Amino acid sequence: MKYIERSISSVILEAAQYFPVICVTGPRQSGKSTLVKHLFPDYAQYTLEDLDTREYAERDPHAFLNSTTNGMFLDEIQNSPQLLSYIQGIVDSHPERRFVVSGSSNFALMKNVAQSLAGRAGVFELLPMSFYEVSDAMSAKSVDEMLFDGFYPAICAGSNKAKFLYPSYIKTYLDRDVRQLTNIRDMMQFHAFLKLCAARIGSVFVASEIAAEVGVSVHTINSWLSVLQASYVVEMLRPYYANTAKRYIKSPKLYFCDTGLACSLLGIESPAQLARDRMRGNLFENFIVNEALKSRYNKGKDNNLLYYRDSNQNEIDLLLVQNGVIDAIEIKSSQTWHNDFRKTIARMETLVKESVGSKSVVYAGELEDYNADVKIVNYKHIDRLF
Repeated sequence: MKYIERSISSVILEAAQYFPVICVTGPRQSGKSTLVKHLFPDYAQYTLEDLDTREYAERDPHAFLNSTTNGMFLDEIQNSPQLLSYIQGIVDSHPERRFVVSGSSNFALMKNVAQSLAGRAGVFELLPMSFYEVSDAMSAKSVDEMLFDGFYPAICAGSNKAKFLYPSYIKTYLDRDVRQLTNIRDMMQFHAFLKLCAARIGSVFVASEIAAEVGVSVHTINSWLSVLQASYVVEMLRPYYANTAKRYIKSPKLYFCDTGLACSLLGIESPAQLARDRMRGNLFENFIVNEALKSRYNKGKDNNLLYYRDSNQNEIDLLLVQNGVIDAIEIKSSQTWHNDFRKTIARMETLVKESVGSKSVVYAGELEDYNADVKIVNYKHIDRLF
């Protein structure tokens, strides 16, 4: 298959000049191993999913880690996190040594990296393909086809189809990761929770509501949500609020890391069904939020995304905070432009205390205007806003 260049490549290669260890995290099947092998082709490559490799590495870590001095890539490092302490000792004694580690369990991996490799590792998060990375292929698809297919590399490279990939992904990877991260007795309840989360894309997450529907405690729901975040299945968009008298909504909104996976959980079986589904607008919003997040991560930057909602029902879908300035984006799935799309965003300056930079409405129509006070942007050009 043709290799698809990843936008994060340049920042990883730059960081590798300064850090002896590079850590790449992200969802399973997001292309981590392919990316690392492409960027560091001369490194010895091992996966700690392999039982024989793992047994050898854990039985004699010094012999394993010193089997080469030309650089080593360890995939799925969360399976043997104790190796990170040995890597610390090696790079401290031999600063010229180089390692790349990757993993798909964010919380567990990052906890161990922070403990063992503080100041020694450059950490990067690789999500599924961005629209920019596969714009030629995606531009040929309708909005509904794009949202239904999602952006996992296997889909973008044409080596699999959404109707096969996502159900298998849930059974093969997600269920296994869930069992490793937490003690879930009833997987049917967990799957019900998953589907309820998919039905709440773009909505404020209220654990008590879901707990009542699933029949478990609020504590359990919050624990399961942490598992989904750790497995890069969902992401939470934090609310904007300032220390003022104004009443803001202070709960996060929920999104999935890929719209194709969300469609599968929603029982959407084709782009034609998606076109009629009540969740279409939510999925389009999810897509734009994902693109903003991918843009940040692909530049090696932290998540700085927020949303705005207050008690007066003023709402703006996406805020990007950069250098003390807020860029605001409203998201609409309509193909037809309506002037009331910019009604709230046009008075953004009256809603927040920080300086307001650009104000934009991203939608699915062809009309564009980059010179107006509120920019009108087609989703295909979303990269111009980040």
